Amino acid sequence: MFYAKKIHHWLWRWHIIAGLISLPFILLLSVTGAIYLFKADYEQQTYRSMTQVTPSVSYLTYQQQLDIAQKVAKENGVAIPTKMILPDSDYQATQFIAGRFSSESYTFVNPYTGEVTGQFARKDTLMQKVRKLHGELLLGKKGSWVIELVASWLVVLIMTGLYLFFPRSMAEIRTLFRVRVKQGKRTFYRDLHALCGFWLSLALLLVLAGGLPWTELFGSNFKTVRDQTGTGYPTGYHGRGLESDPTKTANQLDLDEVVTIAKDKGLAGVVTITIPTKPRGIYSISNRAEALNDQQQIHVDQYSGNVIKAFSWSDVGVLSNGRHVVMRIHQGEFFGQANWYFMLGLCVLTAVLSASALVSYCLRKPKKSLGLPKAARDKQIGVLLWGSMLLLGITLPMFGISLLAIMTLCLISKILKKTIRLVSTAS
Repeated sequence: MFYAKKIHHWLWRWHIIAGLISLPFILLLSVTGAIYLFKADYEQQTYRSMTQVTPSVSYLTYQQQLDIAQKVAKENGVAIPTKMILPDSDYQATQFIAGRFSSESYTFVNPYTGEVTGQFARKDTLMQKVRKLHGELLLGKKGSWVIELVASWLVVLIMTGLYLFFPRSMAEIRTLFRVRVKQGKRTFYRDLHALCGFWLSLALLLVLAGGLPWTELFGSNFKTVRDQTGTGYPTGYHGRGLESDPTKTANQLDLDEVVTIAKDKGLAGVVTITIPTKPRGIYSISNRAEALNDQQQIHVDQYSGNVIKAFSWSDVGVLSNGRHVVMRIHQGEFFGQANWYFMLGLCVLTAVLSASALVSYCLRKPKKSLGLPKAARDKQIGVLLWGSMLLLGITLPMFGISLLAIMTLCLISKILKKTIRLVSTAS
């Protein structure tokens, strides 16, 4: 009983520390995450004049549309488009893409008139700023480190919270289904926090698993493990190392011929064609489908039209597959509209969880004190818990680094207090 009480106080102490470190950021992540879920609807309305066109009888070839997009890019002194997204309806402008990731820019061409209906850079969009705030606090790599630190401590927060509030009797089980509203503010907010935390814990861990691969240290380690174990993408999946075979008499396929190849494959979802920029470059055809198993990568010789290499999703290793599953869930895109509502609800309830934690903490803590439970001596905690902390510190490097920093500061504080007492006694 004594040992259990010591463990409880020790975990409670670290639960509060983890909460103090991560709480403001959890609120921010909940709000920005909820906003970002509306990206598709927001951008559909905002850029409707660029993306929507009126069908006509005449129709330009895809090669003609590409030439127009590239000509406009050269005239404006911006990056030349090297990708095209196939329109999925007669009312959609053809979208051309230049650059990669955050540096992408988009050009939209009316396939009936050849008019450039609009251009914009991804970095200038409101939703990209929300995404950068969500993932980097608008601070670049330094902000990404902070978010990784918060995510790591959130794992600790969830695990310690589960231990502290896990029911150990029938009476305690009932507390998982009710909030006592007539026993004062302290009890109400404590119950609200415990109730939300318990039922959201597994969902939050799943969402964290979807976000951590984007981080600096954990993400880098994840990629290393994936590559060393051969559980990622197969060689050549994204077209690296693959080449076309040019001859003196060979002519490059035009874009329309490649579109025909893509359409013959019957690819689901959004189909993207990457256009070669060098004599030995290749055409790459890929699709982003709702079901991962429907996704393919097809690499085509730009002269002969022969398929150099083709991959289905079944060729992707278990770690990359798992990463994409949890990332899709994180973005509300894995199991249809239900996933979207699931993530929106999780964002709202996580904000409630965080707010109730803050109110509960402020109501319970003594004035002029952090209200941390008295720490048990290290030797009273046991090898299992310290081993768990060590394992978490290795798995989540930012947690390990910050834990060492906190323990070092605590040790320095103890030494200083002891020194002051000795000096006071001596004088």
